[in-house]
Amino acid sequence: MKKLLTIALVFVIGATCASAQTQKEINKENRARDRYTEQKLNEKAPKSARKAAKKDLREGWTVAPGHLPLDKQYEMAYTMRLERDEEGFIYITGDGQSIGENYDAAKMQALELAKMNLAGQIETEITAIVESTVANKQLEANEAASIVETIQASKNVISKRIGRVVPVVEVYRESRKNKEVRVLLFYNRKTGMESAKQVIREELEKKGDKLHEKLDQVLGF
Repeated sequence: MKKLLTIALVFVIGATCASAQTQKEINKENRARDRYTEQKLNEKAPKSARKAAKKDLREGWTVAPGHLPLDKQYEMAYTMRLERDEEGFIYITGDGQSIGENYDAAKMQALELAKMNLAGQIETEITAIVESTVANKQLEANEAASIVETIQASKNVISKRIGRVVPVVEVYRESRKNKEVRVLLFYNRKTGMESAKQVIREELEKKGDKLHEKLDQVLGF
């Protein structure tokens, strides 16, 4: 289990440090993934992971050459899904599925959809925080409404700020003459929230009002 937790963190490096990641770091990440593959391939995955993999295989899904076996992918996903810290679950998850003329095109679109899924969850969480401030008088109702409007309009920008991500689960199947790809991403919740807060602050500043100063107080900049 400790080995699995270690490699789970490696898979998220690309999501949390994308902007500063060098080729040396990327190579290090790839080597760590290779070591994990060598160590874990001959170990039996938990029953829940094997069951999920069998279901996908029955539905025609498979993994591309060079990827971890599907039961191992699910084993990693289940481990990361349960990771917690003092504030709750460490990762949020986003999934995406798309069909394209080739594998790469379908995967790229699936990743974008998964990022939008992640951005939507972050947007929902920040909106709930802002709306709750009306009750304790930190914000007036009209101020909160203006900020929420900005949050909703910033979803695409938040998605783009997510940057490079490595799917924990990645499968595909033939769909007539096309490829259908499905991915499952894990993203560090704290990183996502901080990035989204900065986006929203920048958008409020563009409006030229002072709401970004109140947002600083509400969201703890």
